Amino acid sequence: MDVAQRIAERRPAYLAALAGGTARFHEPRRTDCPWCGSPRLRIRLRTADLVQHKPGAFTLDQCGNCAHSFQNPRLTPEGLDFYRRDIREGLGGKAADALFGAPSTDRRHLARARALREFDEPECWLDVGTGRARFPALAKQVLPYTSFDGLDPGRGVIKAVRGGRIEEGHRGTLTGLADALAGRYDALSLFHQLERSPDPRAELRAAKTVLRPGGHLMIEATDLGCRYARLLGKWWPSYSQPRQLHFVPLANLRVELENLGFTVVGVERHAAHVPADLSGALALLLNRCLPKGDVPWRARPAPPLRLKLRRAAWWAAVPALALAHALDRILAPLLTRTGFSNTYRIVARRGEGD
Repeated sequence: MDVAQRIAERRPAYLAALAGGTARFHEPRRTDCPWCGSPRLRIRLRTADLVQHKPGAFTLDQCGNCAHSFQNPRLTPEGLDFYRRDIREGLGGKAADALFGAPSTDRRHLARARALREFDEPECWLDVGTGRARFPALAKQVLPYTSFDGLDPGRGVIKAVRGGRIEEGHRGTLTGLADALAGRYDALSLFHQLERSPDPRAELRAAKTVLRPGGHLMIEATDLGCRYARLLGKWWPSYSQPRQLHFVPLANLRVELENLGFTVVGVERHAAHVPADLSGALALLLNRCLPKGDVPWRARPAPPLRLKLRRAAWWAAVPALALAHALDRILAPLLTRTGFSNTYRIVARRGEGD
C-alpha cells in the first residue's frame, strides 16, 4: 500500500479523533516542577507540531529552581499515541523523513560502543528503545563478544531478532518489564529515552533493577543548555514537540544517579553531539512555508497541483539543505567546544552492594 492509500484509509479515524478538539489529549496543567516540586515555573517555549502539522499547541515550562524543563500541560497516553503515530511511516512529509526517518550515522553508533568499552567489555547489553536495532548490529563490530538484546514497544524489535541484529527482543517498556528482567544485564543504554518517558526517575530506577551490580548504564539526552536552543528558538529540531516530555539537565541527572547508588564514571558533550541543528531548523522552516502536503488529519485531500508544487519546491531546496548539513558537520568540532553541543552522554556504574 503506497502513502496516498494509507492517508485515505486513515483519514476517517483521524477526523473522528479530532471532532472534539485536542483538549482531551492534555493532562491538567501543573503548577509545580515534576523534578523538584518548586512552584517557580516560567514558560520557555510555545510552539505547534512543526514536523507533522497535526492540530494543537504545546508549551515547555522551565523550573527556576532546578532548571528542569517539561511539557506543561503534558500529553496523556492517548495524546502521545496520537502525535507519535505515523511519524516513521512517511505521513509527515519531507521534514518528518529528514528528522526522524534516517537512522543515526554509523559513526555515532560505533562511537557509543567504544565509549563504554573504555570502562568495560560487557557480556550482555540491553538497548532500550532499540527500534530496528541499528545500534546493536553495528556495536558488535566494536564488542564482538558481547550479546546484544533490544527492548522497544514497537514491532521492529521482533523483526530485529529475525534479522539477527539482536539475540533477544523484548516488546514493551523498561518500567513495565524491569521486574521480569531483573539482574540480567551488565550494560544498558538509554539513548534519548528519558525525554520520551512520562517519568524519567522511574526509568532510571527500572534501569537499576535490570542491571547487575557493577553493570554500566549509558545515557544520551538532549542538552537544553545548547546555545543553538536560544539561537534557533522554536525551530531548534531537538525540542521535537510534542513528542518529547522532559529535558533533564546534566547536573540533575548526575545527582539522581548518585542517589540511586550509581557512580558516574564518564561524561561527554563533544562526542555525543548530533550535527543536525542548522539543517534540521531549515527543514522545519521549509516544511512550514512550502505548500501543504496530503495528510490524514486534514479533512480534504491536497489537490494534485499543490502536491506537485510541494515536491518541486523540496527538490529546489536540496542544495540549501545540503549546504546546511555541510555547515553542521564542518562547524561541529569548534562549536561543540563552545557551548553548542545539543546532546550529553553519561556513563554510570551501578554499585556492587546495591
